[in-house]
Amino acid sequence: MVEEDLNQIGGNSNYNGEADPESNTLNQPLVKANRTLSSTPLALVGAKVSHIESLDYEINENDLFKHDWRKRSKAQVLQYVFLKWTLACLVGLFTGLIATLINLAVENIAGYKLLAVGHFLTQERYVTGLMVLAGANLGLTLVASVLCVCFAPTAAGPGIPEIKAYLNGVDTPNMFGATTMIVKIVGSIGAVAAGLDLGKEGPLVHIGSCIASLLGQGGTDNHRIKWRWLRYFNNDRDRRDLITCGSAAGVCAAFRSPVGGVLFALEEVATWWRSALLWRTFFSTAVVVVVLREFIEICNSGKCGLFGKGGLIMFDVSHVTYTYHVTDIIPVMLIGVIGGILGSLYNHFLHKVLRLYNLINEKGKIHKVLLSLTVSLFTSVCLYGLPFLAKCKPCDPSIDEICPTNGRSGNFKQFNCPKGYYNDLATLLLTTNDDAVRNLFSSNTPNEFGMGSLWIFFVLYCILGLFTFGIATPSGLFLPIILMGAAYGRMLGAAMGSYTSIDQGLYAVLGAAALMAGSMRMTVSLCVIFLELTNNLLLLPITMIVLLIAKTVGDSFNPSIYDIILHLKGLPFLEANPEPWMRNLSVGELGDAKPPVVTLQGVEKVSKIVDVLKNTTHNAFPVLDKAEVPQVGLPTGATELHGLILRAHLVKVLKKRWFLTEKRRTEEWEVREKFPWDELAEREDNFDDVAITSAEMEMYVDLHPFTNTTPYTVMENMSVAKALVLFRQVGLRHLLIVPKIQASGMCPVVGILTRQDLRAYNILQAFPLLEKSKSGKAH
Repeated sequence: MVEEDLNQIGGNSNYNGEADPESNTLNQPLVKANRTLSSTPLALVGAKVSHIESLDYEINENDLFKHDWRKRSKAQVLQYVFLKWTLACLVGLFTGLIATLINLAVENIAGYKLLAVGHFLTQERYVTGLMVLAGANLGLTLVASVLCVCFAPTAAGPGIPEIKAYLNGVDTPNMFGATTMIVKIVGSIGAVAAGLDLGKEGPLVHIGSCIASLLGQGGTDNHRIKWRWLRYFNNDRDRRDLITCGSAAGVCAAFRSPVGGVLFALEEVATWWRSALLWRTFFSTAVVVVVLREFIEICNSGKCGLFGKGGLIMFDVSHVTYTYHVTDIIPVMLIGVIGGILGSLYNHFLHKVLRLYNLINEKGKIHKVLLSLTVSLFTSVCLYGLPFLAKCKPCDPSIDEICPTNGRSGNFKQFNCPKGYYNDLATLLLTTNDDAVRNLFSSNTPNEFGMGSLWIFFVLYCILGLFTFGIATPSGLFLPIILMGAAYGRMLGAAMGSYTSIDQGLYAVLGAAALMAGSMRMTVSLCVIFLELTNNLLLLPITMIVLLIAKTVGDSFNPSIYDIILHLKGLPFLEANPEPWMRNLSVGELGDAKPPVVTLQGVEKVSKIVDVLKNTTHNAFPVLDKAEVPQVGLPTGATELHGLILRAHLVKVLKKRWFLTEKRRTEEWEVREKFPWDELAEREDNFDDVAITSAEMEMYVDLHPFTNTTPYTVMENMSVAKALVLFRQVGLRHLLIVPKIQASGMCPVVGILTRQDLRAYNILQAFPLLEKSKSGKAH
């Protein structure tokens, strides 16, 4: 990417906001804002800096919309409702099917790879075994990385931060296309089967969102289904709801947790929520569970190849029985504190690693692929070589499971040990990540894993967790954090010994939950996910305590990992809570810091519209009119605000050449003949291919039928904090500032606020004195 472009994008004052904005240290966002309030909205999406647009979640109440709304029949309303539920069902169905495909492919590819390695281990051909393991992992990583680098850069990473930004109102380019989804599926299979320290949970959330977006718009951009019913979903509001359903379905497919998936969408990714969306989201996750349950029955009959035993797309520990007592509250609280500290440390160091990787990735595609292959080779060597450091442990004759074994799975891998002994570290490392979680979560196995092996496993996965996330492959954060947390939890349980009645497997579960809360800062959704995962309501009290403590400790150090990634990418995400110093600044002062408002007349000349579109990048313009009945105290002929017209609608008018030879207002029927309401929902703002003749330049356009006559407005003396809350909760793209008192000859619009204007970092750049008043004192 071009370094000059990177210096244009805004960051977030919540994270390292006090540093010099012109410095280029590891503490600065990957992209930096201009020193003006009206900075160009650019962000890092995929592999390049892209121009970022906001989404139109607000209903555009122009004359065409109002007429269509009035004439809708009951049958059309029922069509709309039926289609919403049908699409929610299809989102769950396809997400469940694709999740099943991914898991079966990973289990079989990794299974045959591990069987081949086990064959050479049995013959004591250790070097050959390493070459087979490293070669297979390099090949799988190469496929995943090349697909991401060459075909769909936006498929790299988990995709959850971009989904979170989209549902906040940021249109992230190319995030939900068909190519991105296909690369995400194939890349996830390759990366996870390669044994890299990453999971398929984050990518499944992205895949579910891609499915939802493609269904909502009737296919890809170039090959859409022109079905009449789908016209109802040709808007950002309904597409937002579908993508929310898709994200919940993805979490449900990852953990087979329907309620947890709904709560994840509510707590973590969705900015705007309502009860009707809750029901449809729950319906989508219910369909996912039905699909997974059906495939579990099929796989239990042995028709899934090398698919391991247990649940599908999850860590099946539901057969485990846990007990605890009131006296165990102290070690439980200790787990929460340690989880919060480790989670915040993980976020801090991952922030540095991602900045370092960005410097490497800037050098080109070859460097991205080489970085992925280097991490894969390092991972393979560690997974194969470190078990040689562990001591062999004798098999317990009282257990029913085969011991030792070099097969596809099992809790007792022989590796380099003699007959009758097993290598506990090889049991954790030379297996799939899902099986490693099952091993760590296993109960009634206090002596199965030695403290030394657990320490090696924990340190290794801390290192791999930092350096694997950020390479050019689809990757999820859930599983690496679960592995680290389960390891430290089990170590703590072993250290407590007879001082606690809690099983080491329960310590592992609580450690995983604590570390996830300490890093991702989720509580309610994580609690339900772990309850559904373990199928044990007795865990509810201590799980709640651990999650609350871990989140509180983590919040005292730094933001969540997804907020850090949003900051690094420069995505203009609006936080739920405004900064305290924003109450010391009015929206009128923000409007004064911006260039003058560009306005249009109700009946405007074509040449003026063309000039405005060519010389500005604004996405909406206030439409002014002569007041028919002036307000009290204003002279006759005073100017009033008629509404707000979108740039896309101006382009549509020019492309259709809906011009008037005289300056007049049109009749309602004239507009309806030329512009169907669903056609105006298309986001068409490419003005370059519109050719206007000199004669047409002198004609007129009546903008009244296309103008949103009910835009959201605020008085100029409203605080920025209050305006930010309104902007975010309603899901606005533009917020008009109107004067408190309109004097004669004064423009009825003081300014327009957009997403960029309300970001704390941009405000501080335009008002540097506010930096000194961030403690809450008046400036």
